[in-house]
Amino acid sequence: MTVQWTPDEMMTVAAARLLWNGCVCFVGIGLPSAAANLARLTRAPDIVLIYESGTLATRPDVLPLSIGDGELADTAVAVIPLPEVFAYWLQGGRVDVGFLGAAQIDRYGNLNSTVIGDYAHPTTRLPGSGGAPEIAVHARQIFIVLKQNARAFVPGLGFRSTAGFLEGHGARARSGISGAGPQAVITDLGVLRPAPDTDELQLVARFDGVSVDDIVKATGWPLRLADRVDVVAAPTEEEVHILRDLHARTRAAHGCRVAVPY
Repeated sequence: MTVQWTPDEMMTVAAARLLWNGCVCFVGIGLPSAAANLARLTRAPDIVLIYESGTLATRPDVLPLSIGDGELADTAVAVIPLPEVFAYWLQGGRVDVGFLGAAQIDRYGNLNSTVIGDYAHPTTRLPGSGGAPEIAVHARQIFIVLKQNARAFVPGLGFRSTAGFLEGHGARARSGISGAGPQAVITDLGVLRPAPDTDELQLVARFDGVSVDDIVKATGWPLRLADRVDVVAAPTEEEVHILRDLHARTRAAHGCRVAVPY
């Protein structure tokens, strides 16, 4: 019998599949944390998860509510000072992947997690970017996870919290930023990657049951399509079972409280 899955589960599974065993991953709270820990519990048991609070090689049994969640410290190999996280690990080029979320993204992978609207008089004030700007600059590559709709995938950001490819067309490389930038954007509809000629995000894969037209309509700019748009393999029964069990343990531990997804 084919396992039934939700779009959120498909997104988390697809993101987890991008990580590899032994990868050093700087993890954001919410959707990135779920994907990174699913990878640890399935395909990448020796992945090294680092959270901004200084927890190194942590192996939480439940998903943390924040970077300061005691579960992270209790299961870490070591808890190191915040300056060491950024200076030695991140700026030292020792982080393979920065796994981030956001409230908004533009066509060049720039992120907004600060305000919606004018900065001085915003319509919505968001939690803020935390360490994401530094992660996006120094990690060898960035993976971004967020739900796809025209409010989140916008033609222009009112406030740029975190640099992707800046204005595109090689702007990031010319700026001297060390990391390669966003190499995958995983949504609840499919996967986008930067086009090599312009750095503009383009659709490279869709999820089963989701049409290309659905994804284009959920994007606030004219979405570019890759020459070939693949279909991502559906989650396996094992992946769905492990992910649901992880969420069940988290709900039992934290009650109705939820983590901010970026």
